[in-house]
Amino acid sequence: MGTGGDPAATARGGRGDSAGGGNGGRAGAGPGDGDGDGGSGGDGWAGAVEAFVRHLVAERDRSPETVRAYRADLAGLRAHAAAAGRTDLLDLDLAVLRGWLAGMRSAGAAPATIARRASLARVFSAFAARRGFLPDDVGARLATTRAPRRIPQVLTAAQADRLLETRPRGDRAQEPRDVALNLRDDLVLEILYGSAVRVSELCRLDIGDVDHERRLLRVHGKGGRQRSVPFSVPAAGALDVWLTRGRPYLATRVEAALLLGARGGRLDPRSVRRLVQARGAAAGVPTGLTPHGLRHGAATHMVEGGADLRSVQELLGHASLSTTQIYTHVTPERLRAAFDQAHPRA
Repeated sequence: MGTGGDPAATARGGRGDSAGGGNGGRAGAGPGDGDGDGGSGGDGWAGAVEAFVRHLVAERDRSPETVRAYRADLAGLRAHAAAAGRTDLLDLDLAVLRGWLAGMRSAGAAPATIARRASLARVFSAFAARRGFLPDDVGARLATTRAPRRIPQVLTAAQADRLLETRPRGDRAQEPRDVALNLRDDLVLEILYGSAVRVSELCRLDIGDVDHERRLLRVHGKGGRQRSVPFSVPAAGALDVWLTRGRPYLATRVEAALLLGARGGRLDPRSVRRLVQARGAAAGVPTGLTPHGLRHGAATHMVEGGADLRSVQELLGHASLSTTQIYTHVTPERLRAAFDQAHPRA
């Protein structure tokens, strides 16, 4: 789905993240007032979904990508219910929800996907019951499905260095537009790895969010929470070069965004993912590198360097320390070294 996170948790939307380097905006909520007229929308689905979307945007501050993904998931649930002969929202019950999830499981959907959609089903059901679209919260007894936590693969420190030092080759890099884009990409990688921000947080950064004197970024994270994160000396250098030699070339209109796309609008996450993969391939690092992989690596390398988990938790913007622990797993080499040093029978 590409949104990540639990639908029951809030996520900051708002600024940017639009495709193609556009300015982006918040997802529209659609018609209707959503005050609980359960019979609106013919079969009840349309009115409930539109009211739920407005709730996500206005009260949960969800991003446009998240809202679009939830719309698609609810459309899938509606289609499953209709195939089972339950075309009206009032026909929705626990058996339909369980069947929807079981069908995904049989089709080979990832455990994380099933867990996320189960969470969405519970949240939507509770909302629909509160607003009068459903007489009862039919999802209240839907079992909680937790995705298994996997130890992520991360870059080594040497691989991260090689990635950050790799520059594109070829004549195209000498064209003014390509020079500007390469300078932007240099800064993107420095911030993703150096500050361990999420790709959505990176794309939301405005020029006014940079504190040059203290080398801090004001980051707008999940749930509307703001935090200040430091950026490195190399990132500061890349930032200065981007602002003086790169950004002015791409800024074709008034735009507050720090990072711009090729057409002058706010840089979007899909473009960031593409550039990370391209630079990763050029640097010869493991295939499938993502912005989140850089975040994993940064957190792990900080812990290996002696940073305490609480500090890393603050840097990453995690509400729970347990979330930080999966990002900052102990490598086998570090575990062996600690064992050899501390265990009396090592």
